[in-house]
Amino acid sequence: MKMKGIIIMFICFIPMISCKVNVKEKMKTGKFEPNWESLKQYQIPEWFRDAKFGIWAHWGPQCQPEAGDWYARNMYYQGHWQYKYHLEHYGHSSEFGFKDVINEWKAEKWNPEKLVALYKRAGAKYFFAMGNHHDNFDLWNSRYQEWNSVTIGPQKDILAGWAKAAKNNDLPFGVSIHSAHAWRWYESSQLADSEGEYAGIPYDGKLTKEDGIGKWWEGLDPQNLYAQNHLISAESTDIGSIHKQWNWEIGATPPSEEYCLDFYNRTVDMINQFQPDLIYFDDTGLPLWPVSNVGLEIAAHYYNSNIKLNGGKLEAVLFGKILTDEQKECMVWDVERGAPDSIQEKPWQSCTCIGSWHYDRGIYNRDGYKSAKTVIQLLVDIVSKNGNLLLNIPVRGDGSIDEKELKVLEDITKWMNINSECIFETRPWQIYGEGPTAENANPINAQGFNEGKGGPYTAEDIRFTKKGDVLYVMVMELPVKCQEVIIKSLSTNSQYYSEKFDEVEMLGGTIISYKFDKEGLSIALPDRMDLIAPIAFKIQ
Repeated sequence: MKMKGIIIMFICFIPMISCKVNVKEKMKTGKFEPNWESLKQYQIPEWFRDAKFGIWAHWGPQCQPEAGDWYARNMYYQGHWQYKYHLEHYGHSSEFGFKDVINEWKAEKWNPEKLVALYKRAGAKYFFAMGNHHDNFDLWNSRYQEWNSVTIGPQKDILAGWAKAAKNNDLPFGVSIHSAHAWRWYESSQLADSEGEYAGIPYDGKLTKEDGIGKWWEGLDPQNLYAQNHLISAESTDIGSIHKQWNWEIGATPPSEEYCLDFYNRTVDMINQFQPDLIYFDDTGLPLWPVSNVGLEIAAHYYNSNIKLNGGKLEAVLFGKILTDEQKECMVWDVERGAPDSIQEKPWQSCTCIGSWHYDRGIYNRDGYKSAKTVIQLLVDIVSKNGNLLLNIPVRGDGSIDEKELKVLEDITKWMNINSECIFETRPWQIYGEGPTAENANPINAQGFNEGKGGPYTAEDIRFTKKGDVLYVMVMELPVKCQEVIIKSLSTNSQYYSEKFDEVEMLGGTIISYKFDKEGLSIALPDRMDLIAPIAFKIQ
């Protein structure tokens, strides 16, 4: 009888051991099949077009050191400032690697309800949490990744906490997934110092389960985190080489089938557990494309699951970067820290941050956050081009935000309380804007990265949105000397708009005096201008 019980327990345990290799989560079938042609049936839901503004908690164990983005990669490059920081604060990476940093992360001050409510007051119409980063650590009770936030570090289901808070605040819930690139991204953990006291001593990226006997991580396999049981890619010793290999080209060692299957299972598991309204992939096209089809399978599963969840209507939003025209039919184009310089036919999204993607104490110390005015200027420009803004407010390792970040959010809230109608539920006008920043070309670099390169905004820089018969005019900066602004596109001989105006109102309830002639629409400003720019006008 005892032996029988033991056998039964052993049999039940087998799937838990073997699921990474032998088990594949079932893909939901339906309208969408895992190919680009089928995914072209996708239609962007109207709720997303109306939403315009989301806030993101790009938060995980890399925030614990408070030393900026890509910490888990750069800490392994001798000479990099994050390597020096790690050596000073934690010790050498051969003895204290990123796996050990994860164990230090406790998230002891994290209050998702408080934070999400704060984001909603600031105008956010959807909320994003990070599900994992390139560090390969899952922030939920993952069935396929033992290195997750429930078993290690905070010992909390981070996604579950965020999802509950989003639901309680009636905000669509998004999850960002970045782990497809851990294979290449973590190759720095295979390296060793080239000089000095630790020269030639390997970092901890090649450790195995057997190496953990007697250590705090006994029973865990570091290879399930670092994924470094493979031939290193070409030029891995060059810290910048990963960027040209991002889509698995130019010398990148292709990921194994096991690795691709593992990514598929983990992502489908996340979808099945949380049914997010939005998913962000930090990838060219879809994850692991073109070396694997698992990204296509995940997309089809996600869309089909969402259709079933919503009674036959697809309400999901899926994002990818550097999309071809065909791929833009299949998902939503995300532009990182930038924007195109024209109105886009299809809705798109820009993602940016007021500081570093992962919390950076140095930015806080030098007052380096974007101001509320800068954030709002970005938002207005993006919305005028048919886009949405997803804004990251960096969260400290302990789960809190600092007082300077709070001030930015409070100032955004003040602006939204007066001007939100020129943003939400609007659509682009005939042109997105006028003025120096509209006239000068500012092309996107790779996945974006043209933010702020068009020059500083002036009172001559104007942006437009519309809602029905109402036209909104946003003046991007306050005039320095004169007390009027001129909108040249609204002249009596304009090819865009030559109708007589019934009323010009400054948002907030102030009726404005104006003059309409061949030079444009000249609007007289109130004597007292104490609002944050941009200032917005309603014309009807």
